[in-house]
Amino acid sequence: MAKDVINSPLGLLLRELLKERSLSMRKLSELSKIDTATISRVINGKRKANLQHLERFADCLEVPLVDLVEAAGYPIEQKQEDFLLKNRTSAESIQEVFASSDVANQNITEAVIEQKLAKYQQYVQTVEGKNDILTGFGKKLESVGSIGPLICQMKDLFKKFRLGKGTRSELAIIGSALLYFIIPLDAIPDYLFAIGYLDDAIAVQLASNSIGRTNIE
Repeated sequence: MAKDVINSPLGLLLRELLKERSLSMRKLSELSKIDTATISRVINGKRKANLQHLERFADCLEVPLVDLVEAAGYPIEQKQEDFLLKNRTSAESIQEVFASSDVANQNITEAVIEQKLAKYQQYVQTVEGKNDILTGFGKKLESVGSIGPLICQMKDLFKKFRLGKGTRSELAIIGSALLYFIIPLDAIPDYLFAIGYLDDAIAVQLASNSIGRTNIE
């Protein structure tokens, strides 16, 4: 039988945030679209918050996602950070990191990521898609609160996209990688941090390869 942790770090943090913002659990439920009973159980340590819970709480309470993730007790291991810093971008690397974590393994393949990128390429060519990138990139960087090779690559891609440096096809490819980074519904959840951003690194690599093929053609 699982032990209830009434005074869990996440529960205490959420209580403090609700008090600071003069919000009730019922109001948070309305804002986050998470039922009040679930919020109560998370705050009282009777269930573990998942990715969707944490992302919605962070958005509604206007706090960095990392603060809630750490309070929820999800591990952030140095060896996971090493994978990201080395920019290993193969599907095998992702599986290796997942195997060493306490998170259930997922069937992550480059094909899955390529499908998402292809879908995003069409969307970024619309006015709405372009605006999502221009308005969402800065917010995403704030929530990530990190630096490193991947972030530098993303910033370079964003600059090219914003300035329109490239053909229409190239900008659509660049935009698809940026959208993949911005949108939280990745193949691997961002709350896993180093693990979560490995698929973003793969998306960047696939986009770069696609641009290379376009130039050859």
